[in-house]
Amino acid sequence: MDLLALLLFTLILITTIASGLSVVYALLAGYVIFFSYALIKGHPAGKVLRMSLSGLYEIRNILITFILIGMLTALWRAAGTIPSIVLYSSGAIIPEIFLLTVFLLNSLISFLTGTSFGSAATMGVICMTAGHTIGADPVLTGGAVLSGVFFGDRCSPMSTSALLIADITRTDIFRNISLMMKSAVVPFAVTCIVYLVMSLMSPSASHESSDLVALFRSEFRIGLIPLIPAFIMLILSFFRVRTKMTMSISIISALVICIFYERMAPGRILDVLLFGYEASSAELSPVIDGGGIFSMVTVALVVAISSSYAGIFRLTGILNGLKRVINSMLSHVPSSFIITLVAVITSMVSCNQSLATMLTDQLCEEVERNESRRALALENSVIVIAPLIPWSIAGSVPLSTIGASLSSLFAACYLYLIPLWFILSDVIRKHESENSRISSVKSIGSNP
Repeated sequence: MDLLALLLFTLILITTIASGLSVVYALLAGYVIFFSYALIKGHPAGKVLRMSLSGLYEIRNILITFILIGMLTALWRAAGTIPSIVLYSSGAIIPEIFLLTVFLLNSLISFLTGTSFGSAATMGVICMTAGHTIGADPVLTGGAVLSGVFFGDRCSPMSTSALLIADITRTDIFRNISLMMKSAVVPFAVTCIVYLVMSLMSPSASHESSDLVALFRSEFRIGLIPLIPAFIMLILSFFRVRTKMTMSISIISALVICIFYERMAPGRILDVLLFGYEASSAELSPVIDGGGIFSMVTVALVVAISSSYAGIFRLTGILNGLKRVINSMLSHVPSSFIITLVAVITSMVSCNQSLATMLTDQLCEEVERNESRRALALENSVIVIAPLIPWSIAGSVPLSTIGASLSSLFAACYLYLIPLWFILSDVIRKHESENSRISSVKSIGSNP
């Protein structure tokens, strides 16, 4: 019965994806399936509903953060914050090392905003536009953008995925980020080398001037003042101010800039907060339009419905059979490999990062009992594996936003290197530990 329910959900998911429908429909159908399964197992409807809500309760901070992200990304556009960042940083694009600069710039923006979608919609679009201008390979450019936007999605204090993992593992997000940064040093450095070599092997034409600067300056008052919301985000994050508070202060500062610096009418600002920013220039609209609370509705629905599964799964024990199989593997293979394998499977089934994260956590809670190490393991596996699944919204949405094909998934080397280094470093650490143990035993045995 357990397997039947999971297979039925998987079939509906595959059919929905093949039909080109929103994954929300598949998730709603899945909720009906798992709710019905719980009833058949003899659980009262009220209790099943309460367990569903308990899953929602676990990610309440994420849903609130989605609202703040919608407001933040809209006001950062309206206040000229994103245009100013883009213009100042786009001057750093060097044709000779184009892919490397694309990766670094998108890493910077994603760390500032904490959102892969928002970073792709801003700096990602700019980099793809610049890439077309200088004749860079769009597949490689898309891969560099995707690698960069998930650098911040993984380890920014503003990241909803980092917040979700901190919530479900009951760990401190700033300690998690510190551990993530340390574990990312080697993959980040190797990624930089790979993109540098790729850039040198596929040289681009000289950078041609465009009218993008003129378009931005005609729409916004570019300068240092619009950068204040970004500086606030960086400074408060450095001092470990709570994420929602940091974002709220940044939003307020952007709001003040909109009113007194950009001279926007209150009615226009309210429209921007709800529906996102819309440029007055048709040429600029594809580059800068977006944000707003309503832009987060679909993503919030995916996360909310997905999280309700977690409560039902705990109540019914539908995953217990899988957990037993997974736990039995511990004596044969490293825990890092098991967690990575589970992350691949859950990412393929769930079609989104949030549900894949929650399922991987549930299935691997006995594989890695230490909450801090499990949080790091999730960041090193499921968070970067989910966007590599072609039908997952985690990677397909950023790529479609920048106009890149799914072939760019093969060029997103940072997303491959993080889990590979996670497994390799775990194997090396355990090998060294075993050698140390054997040496200690020999040392004791040699002493009478």
